[in-house]
Amino acid sequence: MNTVDDCAVLDLPRIAAQDGALTPVEGGGVVPFEIARVFYVYDVVGGAERGGHAHHELHQFIVTIMGSVNVTVDDGRQRRDFLLNRPYKGLHVPPQLWCDLTDFSGGAVVVVLASHPYEEADYIRDHGDFLEFRGSVASA
Repeated sequence: MNTVDDCAVLDLPRIAAQDGALTPVEGGGVVPFEIARVFYVYDVVGGAERGGHAHHELHQFIVTIMGSVNVTVDDGRQRRDFLLNRPYKGLHVPPQLWCDLTDFSGGAVVVVLASHPYEEADYIRDHGDFLEFRGSVASA
């Protein structure tokens, strides 16, 4: 079963030139899974929180391409915060971990690469249900 220690901030390739920089992202490369879906979060109202769920099977790779965001990952026993504020660093969040995105800076844009297409049945949206799930998996 995954824990917060299985989360890792990974360096993405950064190709810098005099006229700007480029960061290519490929599944099966730095991102440790094949990418099936990409979505982005932006125009987040000050003080708002996003995420607030876990996944049974889905891996996420979270990159803040503009601004900053704090990502809190919870495994039911411990929590760990990751500040993402560089477009060439991304956070791998394996399945079965609760994830909250908070403290968005003004103008922040967060891109999430996902290992599976959207499927509502993969989500655990209630933290109490998440804790119960973690307890049942740990004792199995």
